[in-house]
Amino acid sequence: MDDRELKIESRLAQIGSINDPKTGAVNFPIYQATAFRHPRLGQSTGFDYIRTTNPTRKVLEEAAAQLESGDAGFACASGMAALQTIFSLFGQGDHLIVSLDLYGGTYRLLERILSKFGVTATYVDTNDIDALEQSRRENTKAVFIETPTNPLMMITDIERVTSWAKRHELLTIVDNTLLTPYFQRPLELGADIVIHSATKYLGGHNDVLAGLIVTKGKELSEEMAFLHNSIGAVLSPSDSYQLMKGMKTLALRMERHEYNSLKIANYLLTHPAVAEVFHPGLADHPGHDIQSKQSSGNTGIFSFKVTDARYVEPLLRHIRLIAFAESLGGVESLMTYPAVQTHADIPLEIREAVGVDDRLLRFSVGIEHADDLIQDLGQALEAARREVEEGNVE
Repeated sequence: MDDRELKIESRLAQIGSINDPKTGAVNFPIYQATAFRHPRLGQSTGFDYIRTTNPTRKVLEEAAAQLESGDAGFACASGMAALQTIFSLFGQGDHLIVSLDLYGGTYRLLERILSKFGVTATYVDTNDIDALEQSRRENTKAVFIETPTNPLMMITDIERVTSWAKRHELLTIVDNTLLTPYFQRPLELGADIVIHSATKYLGGHNDVLAGLIVTKGKELSEEMAFLHNSIGAVLSPSDSYQLMKGMKTLALRMERHEYNSLKIANYLLTHPAVAEVFHPGLADHPGHDIQSKQSSGNTGIFSFKVTDARYVEPLLRHIRLIAFAESLGGVESLMTYPAVQTHADIPLEIREAVGVDDRLLRFSVGIEHADDLIQDLGQALEAARREVEEGNVE
């Protein structure tokens, strides 16, 4: 049976299991070598130097490309290294259109580093075609989409935007970190490049730092291979192995993340201390219908606003099972305060314009029992409410 005929659950579980015919190892080994012997002058085994390619990393990259229905995959040392590699497609005078509700690290890279090289960006609601059209310039080269966005879970109709972009000969780049290829495959909807912070759901255990790029098309894939090798922010063999190990259980984990997050989101909808809940799986969430059309499920991360900003500090102090920590996508539940953590580099006026204010909390729901998480969240909210009422919080 051709691997592409298998269901995605089977392809994930079998990553690297049939790639070592010499030994039959069901877990592809770690090739730690940095250099490889040449059989003779002018001949190569296909492996010359670790930065260009490595057997362990190659298996991971081929798996990533297959899972995303792409032509080539590239494993990077972090999600930010993957972004830098992609953005190196652009240079002096080039302009990008970028999702308005954006991860702070992406904004920082664009505004504080790429701007030095003459690359500019305009931030819009990428689901608004009129806004895209108004932002387009003669020097616009690409549209960069997060969907769902982090942290407000804004949804973009990928197929609609890629059709618009193709009419104007623009590349479409989609950050698929939050849904993974298990739930969403942007290249099948017309995108040219997909990026993942593989540290998150793909790795899944808060124990590996990695980024993945998948490209569609021969010319673009060759250009990305050149940049990947030239920049050199590649993933090590041991981290490639660790990431593959995490990806084998992705299907199981994403199902549990989705179930838990929806159950908790519905609990928070009725809580008197909660003003708003942002989860694309909720029927009244803006873009819910689009999300249902282009994705087969929902992420395990969502955000909510408390009714009073004074609740935030005691709530974060009182959670016990849930960890007050940055990052997302691991088996352990984490809660983050975007205004002062993940999105601190985004100017206040931009944060507030999109709704990332001092009442917003982001919850990466793990795979613990949902009832235990609800109990922990409930006692922390009650403790926060009590402290505010008693005047113990400024």
